[in-house]
Amino acid sequence: MLFQIQSYLKFLWHSKNEHAVHSPFVFSLLTKCLYDKKSKPEYAILKKYRKTLLENKNFIEVTDFGAGSRVFKSNRRQISKIAQTAGISPKRAELLFRVTNYFLPENVLEIGTSLGLATSALALGNPKAKVVTIEGCPNTAKAAQNQLAEFDCNNVENVISEFESFLISENIQAANYDLIYFDGNHSKKATLEYFELLLPTINNDSVWIFDDIHWSKDMERAWEMIKNHPQVKVTIDTFQWGFVFFRREQPKEHFIIRA
Repeated sequence: MLFQIQSYLKFLWHSKNEHAVHSPFVFSLLTKCLYDKKSKPEYAILKKYRKTLLENKNFIEVTDFGAGSRVFKSNRRQISKIAQTAGISPKRAELLFRVTNYFLPENVLEIGTSLGLATSALALGNPKAKVVTIEGCPNTAKAAQNQLAEFDCNNVENVISEFESFLISENIQAANYDLIYFDGNHSKKATLEYFELLLPTINNDSVWIFDDIHWSKDMERAWEMIKNHPQVKVTIDTFQWGFVFFRREQPKEHFIIRA
């Protein structure tokens, strides 16, 4: 926790807003999407989706393939508690909806479904998109699948698989993803492995979002390595998330933005 506080204070010291951004692409993203304060009808759906999970007192046995939980001491976990502590926050869900609605990606990949709080934001952001979401834990995936079906998120394909097994398949390597949301394993090794495995799937307009880039020193090191990769042109650090863009026409720039 101390590390994250120190990291956040450092972020605040270096961060800027849209007035310090001279890239038209990034300025437009900030002013028309990240800083958009107007209410959206879909926010009510996202709120209701969360509310039903918070009211779900059932327990499931969770198989954790990631870096582990800082909250739960047992693998037997109540769905309401998972939604309360492990899922994307309401503010972030709305932001993820806006990002998806802004870029309108046709093919979306989410690494780490959990209970589908972020998945629902991706699905609602562009109902015409195909959203593939991967979850390693069968019980968690089943709970998410039921919840997504209840809210008519019919453009979502739920895949139960360990992440690396899914990502090395030939079908994935030959795919093109317009947006990828990485929220599955907050370790340096896994993050960099997923990054390299998915590089063949990018196009010039691909948007990648990495969650919890300041979760640990190792995650910060992974983020630095991603920023410096020759195929990465523009990155935006919002502290919680790291945005990555591969636009060949852009000069290489890195932004630290309060969002």
